[in-house]
Amino acid sequence: MLHKMNLKLMKLSLIIVQNLLCVTEGQLNVAFYTKTCPTAESIVHSVVQQSIKDNTGNATVLLRLQFHDCFVEGYNGSILINGGESEQVASGNLGVQHFGIIEETKARVEEACPGVVSCADIVALAARDSVHLKSSASNLPEPDDSIELLKSKFSQKGLSDKDFVLLNGGAYTIGRIACFFVQKRLYNFTEAPADSSDPEINPKFLPKLKAMCPFGQVNIKIPLNQGTSFIFDDLIFFNIKNGFAVLASDAKLYHNNKTKQILDSYITTTGSRKSFKSDFGKAMVKMGNIGVKTDPDREIR
Repeated sequence: MLHKMNLKLMKLSLIIVQNLLCVTEGQLNVAFYTKTCPTAESIVHSVVQQSIKDNTGNATVLLRLQFHDCFVEGYNGSILINGGESEQVASGNLGVQHFGIIEETKARVEEACPGVVSCADIVALAARDSVHLKSSASNLPEPDDSIELLKSKFSQKGLSDKDFVLLNGGAYTIGRIACFFVQKRLYNFTEAPADSSDPEINPKFLPKLKAMCPFGQVNIKIPLNQGTSFIFDDLIFFNIKNGFAVLASDAKLYHNNKTKQILDSYITTTGSRKSFKSDFGKAMVKMGNIGVKTDPDREIR
């Protein structure tokens, strides 16, 4: 079973890297450096593996580097150039960071094979390896996932629709989030005309949200729960119902009959109102039991 899973992961990695390698005028091959620099891929893998071990968020960083490199003038490594009017200072690339990982990788590859492996290929290989090393995290809920996909991701972990509402929406009663996660919803919502906003955002809230998250300003942090962002309470559910949700994934909770019914049960004014804090605690305990490591030979980090 494990062998089959590993084969699937290898196939997934190959498919992803083939898609990540943007179209250029030349021919691109997965094992291009087998003869000219046979240790190139192992060096890249080693550096990427260590960087993700140091900080798991680096997997996302490396994947985004490849995406941002390809989308401007194709796959050429130009995202690595800094200075005056370079791609690094473009508004759409403000959230891209940790170029040092690629620089370190390039330096080590140069020691082994001077002048052979391009920076663009190192970016692509690093993205591939980051996906392979973190493939188990690919099922994380994303703000732009559909309500059906979100429910499915929670269900796959043994969590109910009720758990989903409590954990996906209720968990955002406190804390802040980077504007990166709301840019699409504010300025380029795919289900609306070009350059428009999500129509589900309350018209009174939209200008305020845009003022907090100006176009292109992806690193600004804003409260997730408008009104009581530092108090653990059920106001987040009232905000979702009234169109004041910051994240699209929160807003979607009120556009599915099942999740809407669950959410309403926590904000109803009748005597049947459920206890958000009590149920949230139970959902957290349930989530904490996902994939518990009980084998004494397993590593607990």
